[in-house]
Amino acid sequence: MSAIKSESKPKRRKVAFSLTSPDAKEVILMGDFNQWNPKKHSMKKDGNGVWKKTTLLFPGKYEYRFLVDNRWENDPENNQTCLNRFGSKNNFIVVPSS
Repeated sequence: MSAIKSESKPKRRKVAFSLTSPDAKEVILMGDFNQWNPKKHSMKKDGNGVWKKTTLLFPGKYEYRFLVDNRWENDPENNQTCLNRFGSKNNFIVVPSS
């Protein structure tokens, strides 16, 4: 009798994003994981002026940026960048499978 391996689906992982911007009125996390939709990942500001959002992502590579008061900003805490189709840069993260 042979053992049959069951293929398990990759599990989503918690990924925390943050941006220090105490004077901002609104910060939105935008990326290819949410189709760059400004209505999906609004961030919340804590008492120290740090905007935070935790999301669940499947393993893979994702590009993202912050939309701060309608201006694009990159993540100063992440030096991993790649060119986007507009000639500027996006940050990217790689979510591991384990």
